[in-house]
Amino acid sequence: MHVEPVTLVCISLATLFVAVLPISLYRRLRGPFAFDWRDTIAGVAIFALFATLIERALNGYVLHGNPVTAQLLADPLAFVLYGALAAGICEEVGRYIAMRLIARRAERQPGPSGSPRLHDRPADSTGLAYGIGHGGAQAWFVGVLVQLQWIFFAVLSNRGALDEHLSNLPMDAVLRMHLILATLSPTVAGVFALERVAALVFQIGLSVLMWRGVRAGRKSILPIAIVLHALIEVPAAMFQARLVPLLAVDALYAVVALAVAVVLFRTCARTRRAPRPA
Repeated sequence: MHVEPVTLVCISLATLFVAVLPISLYRRLRGPFAFDWRDTIAGVAIFALFATLIERALNGYVLHGNPVTAQLLADPLAFVLYGALAAGICEEVGRYIAMRLIARRAERQPGPSGSPRLHDRPADSTGLAYGIGHGGAQAWFVGVLVQLQWIFFAVLSNRGALDEHLSNLPMDAVLRMHLILATLSPTVAGVFALERVAALVFQIGLSVLMWRGVRAGRKSILPIAIVLHALIEVPAAMFQARLVPLLAVDALYAVVALAVAVVLFRTCARTRRAPRPA
């Protein structure tokens, strides 16, 4: 299996873009919105714990470890419903807990190095900083690290060393890797970048929404966020269940992400110019 050089270049550039995007976004907005770096670290930690560990453990048990639920979820519609709700509940419960703790901490003490107290910062500062951390962790864990692995496999394949490197794996697994490498193309690289950018926009939007709800004391914000997150996950779950084509899913995500980005830009720009009074 030989991966064309132009494909490797496109995948590498797309991976580099996704890796740099959350870092660049944080650096660009840190000054105007007076970010507290601890909010961003909280976003990274919550994604790692609730999405990478808890959600994956739950999926492993429900989809594979428990014969009863595995049989029930063999139905495509049941799989879509479960996948959307599992992602929404795990991530949004984590986001809600984190933001409740952030709000309590920020009310008690100023930020590090003399950074302003919560009420002296723009209203959406915490939501944006947390969202960049949460979404950036997703971009790296789900996107960058996975693509780096496939770039490595593609290089080995072009050198004729892939089978030797994977000699400890079953033949079926090796064949699947060859099939995946055969599907790589510049178009796949573009789709990957589009999906990761859309996911980052959604995570920032959900974080800003959750922060506003927490700051306003609205307990209903948690179920609202869970439902919205689940709705975002539905198209991807439908693709995994082979109910809709990938092109339709990505087109929908591109349109919705653009709309969310416009709303974020307009609303957050207003809060940056008008910080909350002490």
